[in-house]
Amino acid sequence: MRRFIVSALFFAALIFAWHEIVTIKVAQKGGWSPVLAVQPKDVGIYLWGALKDGTLWHASVVTMRRLLIGYVIGIVVGLPLGLLTARWKFCEDTIGVLALGLQTLPSVCWVPIALLGFGQTEGAMLFVVVMGSLWSIVIATDNGVRNVPPIYARAARTMGSKRLHTWLKVILPASLPFIVSGMKQGWAFAWRSLMAAEIYVAILTGVGLGQLLQYGRDLNAMDQVIGVMFVIVVIGLLADKILFSPWEKFLHRRWGTGRS
Repeated sequence: MRRFIVSALFFAALIFAWHEIVTIKVAQKGGWSPVLAVQPKDVGIYLWGALKDGTLWHASVVTMRRLLIGYVIGIVVGLPLGLLTARWKFCEDTIGVLALGLQTLPSVCWVPIALLGFGQTEGAMLFVVVMGSLWSIVIATDNGVRNVPPIYARAARTMGSKRLHTWLKVILPASLPFIVSGMKQGWAFAWRSLMAAEIYVAILTGVGLGQLLQYGRDLNAMDQVIGVMFVIVVIGLLADKILFSPWEKFLHRRWGTGRS
Protein backbone atom coordinates (compact mmCIF):
# COMPACT_ATOMS: atom_id res chain seq x y z
CA MET A 1 0.00 0.00 0.00
CA ARG A 2 2.85 2.36 0.86
CA ARG A 3 4.47 1.77 -2.54
CA PHE A 4 1.16 2.51 -4.27
CA ILE A 5 0.75 5.78 -2.36
CA VAL A 6 4.33 6.85 -3.19
CA SER A 7 3.79 6.06 -6.89
CA ALA A 8 0.45 7.89 -6.94
CA LEU A 9 1.98 10.97 -5.31
CA PHE A 10 4.89 10.91 -7.75
CA PHE A 11 2.66 10.83 -10.85
CA ALA A 12 0.29 13.41 -9.35
CA ALA A 13 3.30 15.70 -8.86
CA LEU A 14 4.34 15.13 -12.49
CA ILE A 15 0.87 16.06 -13.75
CA PHE A 16 0.79 19.15 -11.53
CA ALA A 17 4.24 20.22 -12.76
CA TRP A 18 3.14 19.65 -16.38
CA HIS A 19 0.06 21.85 -15.82
CA GLU A 20 2.02 24.65 -14.15
CA ILE A 21 4.86 24.71 -16.70
CA VAL A 22 2.46 24.82 -19.66
CA THR A 23 0.36 27.55 -18.01
CA ILE A 24 3.43 29.73 -17.35
CA LYS A 25 5.01 29.19 -20.77
CA VAL A 26 1.79 29.88 -22.71
CA ALA A 27 1.12 33.06 -20.71
CA GLN A 28 4.58 34.47 -21.42
CA LYS A 29 5.01 36.87 -24.32
CA GLY A 30 6.47 34.92 -27.23
CA GLY A 31 6.01 31.71 -25.26
CA TRP A 32 4.73 28.33 -26.31
CA SER A 33 1.84 27.99 -28.73
CA PRO A 34 -1.38 26.91 -26.94
CA VAL A 35 -2.06 24.60 -29.90
CA LEU A 36 1.03 22.53 -29.20
CA ALA A 37 1.45 23.06 -25.43
CA VAL A 38 -1.60 21.15 -24.24
CA GLN A 39 -2.77 20.74 -20.67
CA PRO A 40 -3.30 17.35 -18.96
CA LYS A 41 -7.06 17.94 -19.08
CA ASP A 42 -6.90 18.28 -22.88
CA VAL A 43 -5.27 14.86 -23.13
CA GLY A 44 -7.90 13.45 -20.77
CA ILE A 45 -10.69 14.91 -22.91
CA TYR A 46 -9.21 13.33 -26.04
CA LEU A 47 -8.82 9.94 -24.37
CA TRP A 48 -12.38 9.98 -23.07
CA GLY A 49 -13.77 10.96 -26.48
CA ALA A 50 -11.68 8.34 -28.30
CA LEU A 51 -12.84 5.69 -25.84
CA LYS A 52 -16.50 6.65 -26.23
CA ASP A 53 -16.48 6.56 -30.03
CA GLY A 54 -14.47 3.32 -30.11
CA THR A 55 -11.47 4.76 -31.98
CA LEU A 56 -8.96 3.97 -29.25
CA TRP A 57 -10.35 0.51 -28.55
CA HIS A 58 -10.36 -0.48 -32.23
CA ALA A 59 -6.81 0.82 -32.76
CA SER A 60 -5.58 -1.02 -29.67
CA VAL A 61 -7.14 -4.29 -30.85
CA VAL A 62 -5.60 -3.94 -34.32
CA THR A 63 -2.16 -3.18 -32.87
CA MET A 64 -2.27 -6.00 -30.32
CA ARG A 65 -3.33 -8.51 -32.99
CA ARG A 66 -0.37 -7.57 -35.16
CA LEU A 67 1.97 -7.60 -32.18
CA LEU A 68 0.90 -11.01 -30.87
CA ILE A 69 1.09 -12.72 -34.27
CA GLY A 70 4.55 -11.34 -35.02
CA TYR A 71 5.80 -11.98 -31.50
CA VAL A 72 4.62 -15.61 -31.49
CA ILE A 73 6.37 -16.18 -34.83
CA GLY A 74 9.52 -14.66 -33.33
CA ILE A 75 9.35 -17.05 -30.37
CA VAL A 76 8.63 -20.13 -32.48
CA VAL A 77 11.63 -19.40 -34.72
CA GLY A 78 13.92 -17.82 -32.11
CA LEU A 79 13.83 -20.49 -29.39
CA PRO A 80 15.09 -23.36 -31.60
CA LEU A 81 17.75 -21.14 -33.16
CA GLY A 82 18.93 -20.10 -29.69
CA LEU A 83 19.15 -23.74 -28.59
CA LEU A 84 21.16 -24.58 -31.69
CA THR A 85 23.64 -21.76 -31.08
CA ALA A 86 24.10 -22.96 -27.50
CA ARG A 87 24.55 -26.60 -28.50
CA TRP A 88 26.89 -26.50 -31.51
CA LYS A 89 29.97 -24.38 -32.07
CA PHE A 90 29.23 -24.10 -35.79
CA CYS A 91 25.82 -22.53 -35.07
CA GLU A 92 27.38 -20.20 -32.50
CA ASP A 93 29.89 -18.95 -35.06
CA THR A 94 27.24 -18.46 -37.75
CA ILE A 95 23.70 -17.96 -36.43
CA GLY A 96 25.00 -16.51 -33.15
CA VAL A 97 27.14 -13.89 -34.85
CA LEU A 98 24.30 -13.04 -37.26
CA ALA A 99 21.85 -12.65 -34.38
CA LEU A 100 24.27 -10.46 -32.43
CA GLY A 101 24.81 -8.19 -35.42
CA LEU A 102 21.16 -7.87 -36.44
CA GLN A 103 20.00 -7.35 -32.87
CA THR A 104 21.92 -4.06 -32.79
CA LEU A 105 20.16 -2.85 -35.95
CA PRO A 106 17.41 -0.31 -35.15
CA SER A 107 13.96 -1.72 -35.92
CA VAL A 108 13.05 1.16 -38.21
CA CYS A 109 15.78 -0.01 -40.61
CA TRP A 110 13.59 -3.00 -41.51
CA VAL A 111 10.74 -0.79 -42.69
CA PRO A 112 12.16 0.03 -46.17
CA ILE A 113 12.90 -3.66 -46.79
CA ALA A 114 9.40 -4.58 -45.64
CA LEU A 115 7.82 -2.01 -47.96
CA LEU A 116 9.89 -3.14 -50.95
CA GLY A 117 9.26 -6.81 -50.27
CA PHE A 118 5.64 -6.83 -49.12
CA GLY A 119 4.25 -3.45 -50.16
CA GLN A 120 1.62 -1.65 -48.07
CA THR A 121 0.27 -4.86 -46.52
CA GLU A 122 -0.09 -6.61 -43.18
CA GLY A 123 2.84 -8.77 -44.23
CA ALA A 124 5.10 -5.72 -44.04
CA MET A 125 3.94 -5.06 -40.47
CA LEU A 126 4.53 -8.66 -39.39
CA PHE A 127 7.95 -8.76 -41.04
CA VAL A 128 9.13 -5.73 -39.06
CA VAL A 129 7.76 -7.12 -35.78
CA VAL A 130 9.36 -10.54 -36.32
CA MET A 131 12.72 -9.10 -37.27
CA GLY A 132 12.59 -6.74 -34.32
CA SER A 133 11.98 -9.49 -31.74
CA LEU A 134 13.58 -12.59 -33.25
CA TRP A 135 17.26 -11.87 -32.65
CA SER A 136 16.92 -10.80 -29.02
CA ILE A 137 15.06 -14.06 -28.32
CA VAL A 138 17.83 -16.07 -30.04
CA ILE A 139 20.51 -14.36 -27.95
CA ALA A 140 18.54 -14.69 -24.70
CA THR A 141 17.95 -18.41 -25.27
CA ASP A 142 21.62 -18.96 -26.04
CA ASN A 143 22.70 -17.05 -22.93
CA GLY A 144 20.11 -18.82 -20.81
CA VAL A 145 21.40 -22.26 -21.72
CA ARG A 146 25.01 -21.20 -21.13
CA ASN A 147 24.10 -19.86 -17.68
CA VAL A 148 22.85 -23.24 -16.48
CA PRO A 149 25.33 -24.59 -13.88
CA PRO A 150 27.25 -27.52 -15.44
CA ILE A 151 26.70 -29.57 -12.30
CA TYR A 152 23.02 -29.96 -13.27
CA ALA A 153 23.89 -31.82 -16.46
CA ARG A 154 26.61 -33.86 -14.74
CA ALA A 155 24.22 -34.90 -11.98
CA ALA A 156 21.59 -35.88 -14.55
CA ARG A 157 24.09 -37.99 -16.51
CA THR A 158 25.21 -39.66 -13.28
CA MET A 159 21.60 -40.74 -12.72
CA GLY A 160 21.37 -42.21 -16.23
CA SER A 161 19.99 -39.30 -18.23
CA LYS A 162 20.88 -39.32 -21.92
CA ARG A 163 21.50 -36.38 -24.27
CA LEU A 164 17.97 -35.53 -25.42
CA HIS A 165 16.49 -36.30 -22.02
CA THR A 166 19.08 -34.09 -20.33
CA TRP A 167 18.30 -31.21 -22.68
CA LEU A 168 14.51 -31.49 -22.37
CA LYS A 169 14.26 -32.30 -18.66
CA VAL A 170 17.24 -30.48 -17.13
CA ILE A 171 18.96 -27.83 -19.26
CA LEU A 172 15.88 -26.30 -20.91
CA PRO A 173 13.85 -25.99 -17.67
CA ALA A 174 16.88 -24.59 -15.80
CA SER A 175 17.42 -21.98 -18.50
CA LEU A 176 13.78 -20.83 -18.47
CA PRO A 177 14.36 -17.87 -16.07
CA PHE A 178 16.82 -16.35 -18.52
CA ILE A 179 14.70 -17.28 -21.54
CA VAL A 180 11.64 -15.55 -20.05
CA SER A 181 13.78 -12.45 -19.42
CA GLY A 182 14.80 -12.59 -23.08
CA MET A 183 11.19 -13.02 -24.15
CA LYS A 184 10.33 -9.87 -22.21
CA GLN A 185 13.11 -8.04 -24.00
CA GLY A 186 11.86 -9.47 -27.29
CA TRP A 187 8.38 -8.18 -26.47
CA ALA A 188 9.79 -4.69 -25.91
CA PHE A 189 11.65 -4.81 -29.24
CA ALA A 190 8.55 -6.13 -31.02
CA TRP A 191 6.45 -3.32 -29.50
CA ARG A 192 8.90 -0.65 -30.68
CA SER A 193 9.20 -2.25 -34.10
CA LEU A 194 5.44 -2.30 -34.59
CA MET A 195 5.11 1.37 -33.66
CA ALA A 196 7.74 2.25 -36.28
CA ALA A 197 5.98 0.08 -38.86
CA GLU A 198 2.53 1.55 -38.17
CA ILE A 199 3.86 5.10 -38.41
CA TYR A 200 5.60 4.53 -41.76
CA VAL A 201 3.41 1.85 -43.38
CA ALA A 202 -0.05 3.11 -44.33
CA ILE A 203 -2.50 0.27 -45.02
CA LEU A 204 -6.29 0.09 -45.17
CA THR A 205 -6.76 -3.19 -43.30
CA GLY A 206 -6.84 -1.51 -39.91
CA VAL A 207 -5.74 1.66 -38.15
CA GLY A 208 -3.42 0.92 -35.23
CA LEU A 209 -2.05 3.06 -32.42
CA GLY A 210 1.01 4.04 -34.44
CA GLN A 211 -1.21 5.34 -37.23
CA LEU A 212 -3.29 7.32 -34.72
CA LEU A 213 -0.02 8.81 -33.53
CA GLN A 214 0.85 9.79 -37.09
CA TYR A 215 -2.61 11.27 -37.72
CA GLY A 216 -2.19 13.40 -34.61
CA ARG A 217 1.10 14.72 -35.93
CA ASP A 218 -0.42 15.49 -39.35
CA LEU A 219 -3.26 17.42 -37.70
CA ASN A 220 -1.03 19.20 -35.16
CA ALA A 221 -3.21 17.57 -32.51
CA MET A 222 -0.79 17.38 -29.59
CA ASP A 223 -3.51 16.09 -27.27
CA GLN A 224 -3.97 13.09 -29.56
CA VAL A 225 -0.22 12.47 -29.84
CA ILE A 226 0.32 12.53 -26.09
CA GLY A 227 -2.87 10.55 -25.44
CA VAL A 228 -1.85 7.74 -27.79
CA MET A 229 1.66 7.73 -26.29
CA PHE A 230 0.07 7.34 -22.87
CA VAL A 231 -1.96 4.34 -24.06
CA ILE A 232 1.17 2.74 -25.55
CA VAL A 233 3.01 3.15 -22.24
CA VAL A 234 0.09 1.70 -20.25
CA ILE A 235 -0.17 -1.37 -22.51
CA GLY A 236 3.59 -1.95 -22.17
CA LEU A 237 3.42 -1.70 -18.38
CA LEU A 238 0.44 -4.05 -18.18
CA ALA A 239 2.20 -6.61 -20.36
CA ASP A 240 5.25 -6.51 -18.11
CA LYS A 241 3.35 -6.64 -14.80
CA ILE A 242 0.76 -9.24 -15.84
CA LEU A 243 2.54 -11.48 -18.36
CA PHE A 244 6.27 -11.43 -17.67
CA SER A 245 7.10 -10.31 -14.13
CA PRO A 246 5.13 -13.05 -12.31
CA TRP A 247 6.69 -15.81 -14.43
CA GLU A 248 10.13 -14.28 -14.11
CA LYS A 249 9.95 -14.12 -10.33
CA PHE A 250 8.49 -17.64 -10.03
CA LEU A 251 11.13 -19.23 -12.25
CA HIS A 252 14.03 -17.43 -10.57
CA ARG A 253 12.76 -18.61 -7.18
CA ARG A 254 12.17 -22.12 -8.52
CA TRP A 255 15.72 -22.47 -9.82
CA GLY A 256 17.44 -20.39 -7.13
CA THR A 257 18.98 -17.91 -9.52
CA GLY A 258 19.01 -15.07 -7.01
CA ARG A 259 15.94 -13.00 -7.85
CA SER A 260 12.89 -12.62 -5.65
